[in-house]
Amino acid sequence: MIFRQLYEPLSSTYTYLIGDEDTGEAILIDPVIATMDRDLAELHKLGLKLAYTVDTHIHADHITAALEMKRAVGSQIAAPAYDRLECADIGLEEGVPLTVAGITIDPLHTPGHTAGHFAYLFDGRVFTGDALLIEGCGRTDFQNGDADALYDSVRNKLFALPDETLVYPAHDYKERFVSSIAQEKKRNPRLGGDISIEAFRDIMNNLNLPYPKFIDHAVPGNLQCGVCPKDLPENLAGYCRQMTQSPQG
Repeated sequence: MIFRQLYEPLSSTYTYLIGDEDTGEAILIDPVIATMDRDLAELHKLGLKLAYTVDTHIHADHITAALEMKRAVGSQIAAPAYDRLECADIGLEEGVPLTVAGITIDPLHTPGHTAGHFAYLFDGRVFTGDALLIEGCGRTDFQNGDADALYDSVRNKLFALPDETLVYPAHDYKERFVSSIAQEKKRNPRLGGDISIEAFRDIMNNLNLPYPKFIDHAVPGNLQCGVCPKDLPENLAGYCRQMTQSPQG
């Protein structure tokens, strides 16, 4: 098995590459359009063919590379069925594994950051998206976010995984790479220990975070599986990989 953790610094996003050495098939979890060329180069270097892109949720801080990867190399788009994306080839549901050659990932519906948020289990790892971060969690004040739902997703679903399960989040803002379920149960200041749902609600209701600067462009683009807006302001251009010409003409 081949595993790579790749980082996009502008939105502090981790993309995860999982490859099967025997078949040469690969999956990318949460690919970012701004680093698409890097990911294609990594696949080529490792001798892998991309079978699927898989997103954890409708991102608000970057554009997914799912659509452009499909155009470039013929990969299929897998996304949570909850979001009913017309552009997705496969809708992922809890209890229905996605299997590609020797790779099987198990989807877990983990709403709260967004209503359609999913985490993915693979070989002793859980890719938690924005639901569970290293000593933190995603915000719940947009995209049908719900603090109670997130508390339930993390405390009753993710924290029910074996303690040794490695936690790979979609973001980290302090140059950390990996955690574990045991560590998050013990040390997460928002969701760990004996914190009550009332205390968690209070934390999330008083974050006082600014309105996400890219959300008004990212969400519509990601509802189309990764389309950069034509009217993108110059100061936000780095969040998109602007295509000079369409691969379809």
